[in-house]
Amino acid sequence: MSRLQGKCALITGGTSGIGLETARQFLEEGAKVAVTGARPSSLDAARAQLPNAVWIASDASEVSAQRVLAETIRETFAKLDILFINAGIVDMRPLENWDEASFDRSISTILKGPFFLIRELLPVFANPASIVLNASINAHIGMPNSSVYSAAKAALLSLARTLSGELISRGIRVNAISCGPIETPLYDKLNMPRDGAAADALRKQIPAGRFGTAVEVAKAVVFLASDETAFTVGGELIIDGGMSNL
Repeated sequence: MSRLQGKCALITGGTSGIGLETARQFLEEGAKVAVTGARPSSLDAARAQLPNAVWIASDASEVSAQRVLAETIRETFAKLDILFINAGIVDMRPLENWDEASFDRSISTILKGPFFLIRELLPVFANPASIVLNASINAHIGMPNSSVYSAAKAALLSLARTLSGELISRGIRVNAISCGPIETPLYDKLNMPRDGAAADALRKQIPAGRFGTAVEVAKAVVFLASDETAFTVGGELIIDGGMSNL
């Protein structure tokens, strides 16, 4: 298909999982795609899978890095039609185990860096343009040990609404996706085997009876990024197999 033909897109945190699959879907839909990652080894591995994308080393948590990234996008594409804020961190721990440094790291990666990236990209965005924020159903449910992660994702949902009101006059739409458990390498990083007891317990909380897939999420991002949703502004698309309805 060619729903994104001629469009230029930036995906943050796209070296694996949802970000990498979204980059693949964007390319298949005709877009030119730039993708960021923080670790050289991950960038190299992703580049081997999608050599047609532009791969950029950038730390989503560093405010100063966002200005550099915006300038790189301006030099690479001249304009930007689509931004998918996907870079994030999942740090789950009980309240008593949090310290200031860990708190700041989560907030900077999930919220602060993305906020300033959007600000730095304002002169680069085309008119019209689409921003998609990767939030989470954790913003809606009271999952134990997720306090900081959930708060940061809830702030992203708020940005989808407030920035839509602020930026729509520039032709920039802002929407969010909120995912439940998705089958990605994230669970390996969290030491949660997908055939283990913890994963089984989580699966039982999902009415659909399974984890989602990165392809399912990526196709939703394509939809929100495309002109098919030109009248969708400040919205949230929940992709969780019914989990947040319980």
